[in-house]
Amino acid sequence: MVRPPYPIAILGAGKIGAAIALLLQRGGDYDILVADQDPARLRAVARLGCQTAQVRDDDALQQAVSGRYAVLNALPFHRARAAAAACVRAGAHYFDLTEDVASTHAIRELAAAARTVLMPQCGLAPGFIGVVGSDLSGRFDRLLDLRMRVGALPRFPSNALRYNLTWSTEGLINEYCNACEAIVDGALVAVPPMEGYETFTLDGIEYEAFNTSGGLGTLPQTLLGKARNVDYKSIRYPGHCAIMKLLLNDLRLRERRDLLQEILESAIPSTDQDVIVILASASGYRQQRLVQESFSARIYGATVDDQALSAIQLSTAAGICTVLDLVVHGHLPQRGFIGQEQVPLAALLDNRYGRIYAGQPLPARDAPATTQGPAPPQALLPGS
Repeated sequence: MVRPPYPIAILGAGKIGAAIALLLQRGGDYDILVADQDPARLRAVARLGCQTAQVRDDDALQQAVSGRYAVLNALPFHRARAAAAACVRAGAHYFDLTEDVASTHAIRELAAAARTVLMPQCGLAPGFIGVVGSDLSGRFDRLLDLRMRVGALPRFPSNALRYNLTWSTEGLINEYCNACEAIVDGALVAVPPMEGYETFTLDGIEYEAFNTSGGLGTLPQTLLGKARNVDYKSIRYPGHCAIMKLLLNDLRLRERRDLLQEILESAIPSTDQDVIVILASASGYRQQRLVQESFSARIYGATVDDQALSAIQLSTAAGICTVLDLVVHGHLPQRGFIGQEQVPLAALLDNRYGRIYAGQPLPARDAPATTQGPAPPQALLPGS
């Protein structure tokens, strides 16, 4: 049996992995090992008080996850399947941030024989937006349409794309190029990325939105047969979609993703001055009346223990830290595949990390985790 601090591993010490380590380390409930192949990144997270391990191959990855209660994967999406398989072998709970639909399907298959939790897509979108979408859909006697929109945007755009790099360029291209799952007229379909163009105004600011891959998580499978239309689109400032379609389609960079990544990273600066814009709405019948329910939020960056976190760092790290807390304290199932729609929105917003989605600041260092609900289970380490 194991009690706090729970031994966990964080795979990846980039911007998101370091933010996860910062949030969990200050909470005091976790004994953290951070694994990465970059020694400079590891030195940075070591200053937080975390253990570190340099991982260059699959054997080292397996060693890093062995003996851990849980593993939080902040590696690029193409490493998700291997990391999840390593956790199944080690008997560790697994959480990740992937937006990749194929990886999520593969992890669901792995979960069928797992004795621990496998929970992908635990960030912002997919992640928190799926929790919101599930909560909205449950407010109706008969759900008709569920629309979810999320954007990680620069606060001060200054180029023709009106965009700055705020997270993984590889993941961004994946979202722009891969087919998107949706429910259209009651049928589960694949819709093309960068299509479904629309514009809207929120709080006096004009935006555009278009189809991107992965943001719905597992909601299409969950709501199939229960909703008429369900879709997800990324929010951008007007003009972005047209330029990206020129690059992807007319210049055929969709077929040369490595070159597109090189172009974007050499020409488009990154920024930590960002804002997360979230808008979700659902319509349907309640007590025989057609009604609509909506959720909107803006999330900005914050300084945490003298370290500046961008909005995308804070919102993504908070999502995966929250679901880890909820599993540890028995608010979620203790084995098998967990989709974001299984997370109660109220429990998420009440959590010490999830509260940032409600516009609340993070609690002070070493603040206890939410204890409402069932008592914490007696967690088992592999082989115990």
